[in-house]
Amino acid sequence: MGQLFGTDGIRGRANEYPLTPEMIVRIGKSIATVFGDWPKAHIVVGADTRASGDMVVTALCSGICSAGVNVLHTGVIPTPAVAYLTAQTEPAVAGVVISASHNPYFDNGIKVFGGDGYKLSDQIEADIESRILDEKSADMAPSPNQEIGRILQLSDAEGLYIDFLHQGGSKKHNLDGLKLVIDCANGATYRVAQALFSILKVDVTALFIRPDGKNINSDCGSEHTQSLAQKVCETGADVGLAFDGDGDRLAVVDESGNGLTGDQVLVICADYLKSQGQLQNNIVVNTVMSNIGMATALKRLDIDYKTADVGDRRVMETMRATGAILGGEDSGHIIFMGQHTTGDGLLSALRLMEAMVWQNKPLSEIAKVMTVAPQALLNVAVKSKPDLDKLVPVQEAIKQVESQLGTKGRVLVRYSGTQPMCRVMVEGPTAEITKQYSRKIADTVLKTIGDADEP
Repeated sequence: MGQLFGTDGIRGRANEYPLTPEMIVRIGKSIATVFGDWPKAHIVVGADTRASGDMVVTALCSGICSAGVNVLHTGVIPTPAVAYLTAQTEPAVAGVVISASHNPYFDNGIKVFGGDGYKLSDQIEADIESRILDEKSADMAPSPNQEIGRILQLSDAEGLYIDFLHQGGSKKHNLDGLKLVIDCANGATYRVAQALFSILKVDVTALFIRPDGKNINSDCGSEHTQSLAQKVCETGADVGLAFDGDGDRLAVVDESGNGLTGDQVLVICADYLKSQGQLQNNIVVNTVMSNIGMATALKRLDIDYKTADVGDRRVMETMRATGAILGGEDSGHIIFMGQHTTGDGLLSALRLMEAMVWQNKPLSEIAKVMTVAPQALLNVAVKSKPDLDKLVPVQEAIKQVESQLGTKGRVLVRYSGTQPMCRVMVEGPTAEITKQYSRKIADTVLKTIGDADEP
């Protein structure tokens, strides 16, 4: 990670560095100078529903246009839609999403895709970042008046994305008759999700579809599924589906209101794709955060797996290197290579629903394909991110816990790539043990580098 780019773009508090209007203009100029080096270049720009989106979009588009590049503006639309539209729209050379994903409304972020719809390599991100931070860069000079870019509306962006999802659906299984509840997090899926499922003739109840700029992800969405679970039980639905603020991840609850992990959804989809002869190279890509129960389940299904670092960008890199067409994170980012270039909550929902119809069993039964090992994950607010390997008290706490767990569990401590957080994960033989050991490490992190001003 660089000074500005984390694991998923540039993210922070809106109207605070680096997401001030002045910096955002520079970010827009820098993106445009990296990608817009040929005539009539366009950059697709979309956003989620948070209040600061207008400010960020306006500043970003101003920076892009000042560098002589046009903007194709989609309005509010999910992140994976921007990736798709960028790859499909001539002459788009890049795509930018204004979103902070599952974060609260007061945060925002800038995610960038290349012209092929894939997230950027480390090298390209470093190039953009160096231009942003180099105030003397000649690339930051404004374009002559006659070469200033324009902002154009991309007509029917939502319709194009919905058609893509609908046409890419399985022809083998009819989803008509499935009963589901969806939670759109008052975010970017609040219109397209209902429209898609209506086309599929699915019986759908939609929650959190009235964004006001400040209620995105507020007690709803992929991070907060309590209301979703309650509504599933009340309506007798087959499944509940929750999306995050920008629609690139999926959280799932079964017909009894019990939550599935992202790893369980990934294993269900892997089993389904293999049954259809579609699991190319018989490989699934997971991450270092994946539950140890996933490896056991995949081995039982005779499916190979490769482990990537955290972040859907790293998952995609490993997929492309190994020839895998399925990969994902326990957080709910799932990538179906060959159908999309990035994680897509709606696409993941469709594949899961197809698997349910194929098995013709309650989701609670299907989920038993993977037994989730007890896991505790604690987030510690930190004031800085020094090298964890050099923090002696933290390393001593980790070694003590690992020694006590032996072969019956594991420990993973890492910084968040998008927030000032240290994530402490412990897996073990019982929920009580994992909670106890994770608390021990988290307390040590808090005492060593914790931010006392944050919860």
